[in-house]
Amino acid sequence: MDLREGSQSFAKWTAVELSGDEPRMLFVPRGFAHGFCTLVPQTRVFYKVDSPYAPQAEGGVRFDDPDLAIPWPTSLPIVSGKDRALPLLKDLGVRR
Repeated sequence: MDLREGSQSFAKWTAVELSGDEPRMLFVPRGFAHGFCTLVPQTRVFYKVDSPYAPQAEGGVRFDDPDLAIPWPTSLPIVSGKDRALPLLKDLGVRR
């Protein structure tokens, strides 16, 4: 999802299904949020990043933000406490 302030595509998101049967990668550029939902047990997700991990730069948007209305493909998600505590998009203070 585009989180770049002033972007014409701000808050627009897309969904991509990745599979071990058809290995592909997905590039998420700087300024975009990402999330994932596994549909099979024992899934491994690998990240390649462009800079060292910086905890102070962490952030995000609630997965169930009603303004985004993302139709996640599960009715019983397992979500970490850290991710449940993320703010709604409207509370981030970013301008469209």
